[in-house]
Amino acid sequence: MRRYIAILLALLVLAGCGTKTEPPPETDLIVIGMCQVGAESDWRVANSESMKTVFTEENGYRLLFDDARQKQENQISAVRKFIQQQVDYIVLMPISETGWDSVLQEAKGAGIPVILVDRMADVEDESLYAAHVGSNFLEEGRRAAAWMEETFREKAGPVRIIHIHGTLGSTAQLGRTTALEEAVAAHEDWELLAQLDGDFTQAKTYEVMTDHLSALSEGETIDVVYCENDNIAFGAIQALEERGYTCGPGGVEIITFDATRGALAECLEGRISLAVECDPLLGPLVEEVIQAMEAGQVPAKHQYPEEQLFTAADLSEALLAERAY
Repeated sequence: MRRYIAILLALLVLAGCGTKTEPPPETDLIVIGMCQVGAESDWRVANSESMKTVFTEENGYRLLFDDARQKQENQISAVRKFIQQQVDYIVLMPISETGWDSVLQEAKGAGIPVILVDRMADVEDESLYAAHVGSNFLEEGRRAAAWMEETFREKAGPVRIIHIHGTLGSTAQLGRTTALEEAVAAHEDWELLAQLDGDFTQAKTYEVMTDHLSALSEGETIDVVYCENDNIAFGAIQALEERGYTCGPGGVEIITFDATRGALAECLEGRISLAVECDPLLGPLVEEVIQAMEAGQVPAKHQYPEEQLFTAADLSEALLAERAY
């Protein structure tokens, strides 16, 4: 059963009088309210485009898309607006994991299933969301740490690491950070030089990395920069090269997550040593969840896309040309 499409409460407020508003017509389209984090990275832009490509009227959907501009309060307001609009499903990419219990309870009370995409929400009652579609960020980080272990197995002396993390409290940041910290604790010769806040953006990473490098002695050894997304890697590379460091195998090993086309190009050129894939093209998986619920089925609580690791040896110009993001 499709819901009505209209912001009835908003119309009444805007009218400012007792004007009678006729109920809108019913529609056969599945109405989806989607709240995206923003457009802070290449990954995020590709993720939004994947959703917009799948959830079209031609495919049987009406998509109400909201860009939260990196603010959780905007996301909470958007979810409440979607509840008022009586959408059929809410698709939410949470900026941070905490602070969702109340508004997701409101959605549950309205009978609107919530699908979490990319990041998770840390709620006491997991029935507040129907499913989560996204990557296993802890496993991504552990795969990167395993690569580091193999790469530096024969190295004499400490492995000196700079860690640049993404938005604090986000699922990607928590998982990737935990994996690195586990690995550092397990290796006596791994030294964590600094943990910097890059907020998943190139500009902020360039700023904090430049400041940090300026405080180091000239030519001080850095073995690895562990970047929690591609845009962080781009900012770190820019700052390192301006200070005279060589990035890539034989220099500062740059590890990045997402593996967008731009990062893979840098990997092929030799500036990035390892790119850990985090697939943003999640629209088809989200649609599978919605269609399962439309058919009266209970979807799997967590659904992860298949992903891989890339080094220069795994890449070619032809592969980059075929890359969808």
